[in-house]
Amino acid sequence: MTFADPSQVEKTVAAPAPAAAANVRDLRLDFFRGIAMFIILIAHTPGNFLTSWIPARWGFSDATEIFVFCSGMASAIAFGRGFDRVGWLLGSARVAFRVWQVYWAHVGLFFATLALTVALTDSGYGTRNYWGQLNLWMIFVESEKWTNPNILLSFMTLRWVPNYFDILPMYMVVLMLMPVIMALSNVNKWLVAAFIGTVWIFAQKQLWINLGLPQFYIGLPAEPWGDRNWFFNPFGWQLIFFTGFAFMRGWLPKPPVNTVLIAVAAFIVLANVPLSNIGVREFGFEWAREWRSDNKMLIDKSSFGILRFVQFLALAYLCWVAAGDKGNRLLATGTGAIARIWARCLAIILKVGQQSLAVFAVSMFTARLMGFTMDVFGRDTGTVLLVNGLGACILIATAYGAGWFKSQPWRVK
Repeated sequence: MTFADPSQVEKTVAAPAPAAAANVRDLRLDFFRGIAMFIILIAHTPGNFLTSWIPARWGFSDATEIFVFCSGMASAIAFGRGFDRVGWLLGSARVAFRVWQVYWAHVGLFFATLALTVALTDSGYGTRNYWGQLNLWMIFVESEKWTNPNILLSFMTLRWVPNYFDILPMYMVVLMLMPVIMALSNVNKWLVAAFIGTVWIFAQKQLWINLGLPQFYIGLPAEPWGDRNWFFNPFGWQLIFFTGFAFMRGWLPKPPVNTVLIAVAAFIVLANVPLSNIGVREFGFEWAREWRSDNKMLIDKSSFGILRFVQFLALAYLCWVAAGDKGNRLLATGTGAIARIWARCLAIILKVGQQSLAVFAVSMFTARLMGFTMDVFGRDTGTVLLVNGLGACILIATAYGAGWFKSQPWRVK
């Protein structure tokens, strides 16, 4: 990435913006993925009043859509081009290796967070049972339905997927669909669209229940002792992943920038506000509460309802237009103090976006620690802002640390 080093951004700021944009890749991918990482940290921190004002509260989609969509775009760069260079078999092998990495990130995150919550619960400073807060009772409380089958074996084989730890398993399954998509693309791009659309339809649980055909629903069981499914159904969420993938591969053309499309996208985004969490909570629209209850299937997060998709695409289009071609409007021009500060902030956001897997895993761990800290020191405005700021610093340090290790500075050049 051109802007791995803050000084590189600062040098770019000093140059005319058009020339800078010509020399760098599209910044929007890492920029918005970096923003999503900070939002995810806020959203997963218990008792964090900032959660009430994140973008997800103003519409149907949230930072999960940003993360998955941008991951699809990044996968088109990291893996899609690999299929082009080395063929389908080796391209699939590289995807399998990434799935292996994500799997162990998932395992490590779970056990690290479990150990943390046990330590916080036993510390004597907190106000609650922190592993109970994550609904991990089945590990500690003897019960025939939880110990038979073996709970840890169920976790390691993804037959037990606790709700807080369900994003990475979803991401793994979506990645495993990539070789299928690439094989179909070699035959006909319409086959790709048909496959993605068909899989998404079969993931719409409420649709098949309404049709009296629940056996047609496809999902993955989240626990061997009950009928709960994975909260993030990968067969629904693959729609937005492969939409980002298709845009980056050039299978879907870039939408034109014109007044009509901007107006339509803005209307969709604004029309969502009364129906959003903010509309119900702050504006008191009782009709919106009823509408949401009557139309759960359209906005369902688990199966990735169609209105979430539409609202996200409209919002993404507006952000895409606002950021400019290849993100050139993200670059500050001039040499003043504000330009230098923004260049430094931009470099940090891009770095966080580049190291999204490491940052995501650390953020889920850090969020529990932040919630505990607020339990101990209170949730007045100053304390909450300070704790969130420290959490953001941990993510930034993680991103730069991961980047440093990946650069392998110990190698002789």
